[in-house]
Amino acid sequence: MSGPSRQSSPLLATGSLALPPSTCTCCPSFQKLGRRPQRIHQARVPCAQASASREQTKILLEEHEMPRQWYNIVPDLPSAPPPPLHPEHKSPITAEDLEPLFPKGLIAQEMTTESYIDIPQEILDVYKIWRPSPLFRAHRLEKALGTPARIYYKYEGLSPAGSHKPNTAVPQAWYNAQEGVKKLTTETGAGQWGSALAFACSIFGLDCEVWQVRASYDAKPFRKTMMQTWGATVHPSPSEVTAFGRRTLEATPDMPGSLGIAISEAVEVAAQDPDARYALGSVLSHVLLHQTIIGEEALLQLAKVGETPDLLVGCTGGGSNFAGLANPFIREKLAGKMNPIIRAVEPKACPSLTKGVYDYDYGDTAGMTPLVKMHTLGHDFIPDPIHAGGLRYHGMAPLVSHMYDIGLMEAITIGQKECFEAALTFAKQEGIIAAPEPTHAIAAAIREALHCKETGEEKVILTALCGHGHFDLASYETFLSGRMEDVDINEEKLQKSLQNIPVIGSA
Repeated sequence: MSGPSRQSSPLLATGSLALPPSTCTCCPSFQKLGRRPQRIHQARVPCAQASASREQTKILLEEHEMPRQWYNIVPDLPSAPPPPLHPEHKSPITAEDLEPLFPKGLIAQEMTTESYIDIPQEILDVYKIWRPSPLFRAHRLEKALGTPARIYYKYEGLSPAGSHKPNTAVPQAWYNAQEGVKKLTTETGAGQWGSALAFACSIFGLDCEVWQVRASYDAKPFRKTMMQTWGATVHPSPSEVTAFGRRTLEATPDMPGSLGIAISEAVEVAAQDPDARYALGSVLSHVLLHQTIIGEEALLQLAKVGETPDLLVGCTGGGSNFAGLANPFIREKLAGKMNPIIRAVEPKACPSLTKGVYDYDYGDTAGMTPLVKMHTLGHDFIPDPIHAGGLRYHGMAPLVSHMYDIGLMEAITIGQKECFEAALTFAKQEGIIAAPEPTHAIAAAIREALHCKETGEEKVILTALCGHGHFDLASYETFLSGRMEDVDINEEKLQKSLQNIPVIGSA
């Protein structure tokens, strides 16, 4: 399938955001055109300033350097992702079909063929509370591992909610408020997304109602308190509040819940209230779009120290944090300006990319959402409880799934015990206690760094530390006490779930 033609921006007429490894923003060759960097083509000569600044621990951007546009990778791909389908008549979804759930501004972003979307000033003003976020060089970790590799991590834990999730929660709340919406409903797993949306709704005067997966609701009670502090109403999912929740509890009273079930409950309530809309924390293209500010900043920060990555790794649940970091780098890779390996890291208990099928499936358990082509374990698959609650989703973002399918990235799985072992090593050297989700990326980065120790390769490794683990200390206590177990996917349960994927035919 041929992708839509690229819609070039007049601010990008001279080419790429990325700079060659020898170029840094302190050099005369780095200039600004409008609101985005312009590269002046020159011979690759060593830059003493960039080489020296490579020894920095924190690589920072000023507020005026923060990207002013989100990046949509679809026009740059060799082919476009398959379209979402209506859940009833199975034809391609229209903008009108989505209006009961989303505001028109976000629907336009979901369907856009433009490469760059301007970030409204009101959103930029809120972003400035924590953005630009820092890029760290992990000097102490490198030394402890004895590796010649250079490890960089983009840290999103300084946001009010402590993760990357406000990058999309703020624009979603703003676009809804602009169209007169009074309340947003949503799901959350570990609680990062629910916390972020509660914060964003408090900023723009919206009510917020959250269904949190019961396994995480019980394990992480202070996330509920955090959401309530910002004014949100929080229910464990499945709940007695919705018809679908009641049916689920009747069938399985001790159900630990899943993101698919929580999505169904939030969608049910939003669809029945004309003043409410639904907000999704991952998976959909407009969510991934908002997160690309992470990767755009990281490109600028690496340019300041004259680096380009050889390997980019990120944890994947629904795919928004991973795509937010990776997509701007994939753009540069497609343009021939760098050639990093792009590696997604999944939990062994919920490996949609590596164990799922690439097919049309529902985004929720009840089958109320559009059908999207994605790597899926089946919409009624209930992952076993793991400590990385934010990665317990049965599917993967259609855009990430498509990029995986056409070979632009690879994927691996890592068990949670190795992840927490890596997290302890990281915390002891870098000082940051990571959320369980990004420990998967940390573990993958450490694996590669130790491989470089064996081979002598001086690779540049870039990863995303998408949030802190201050609300996840019970998980660390479980690991430290020796009670944590690795959880692999239940193959029997998986095969049963895959049999229930809807039959669409060729699409």
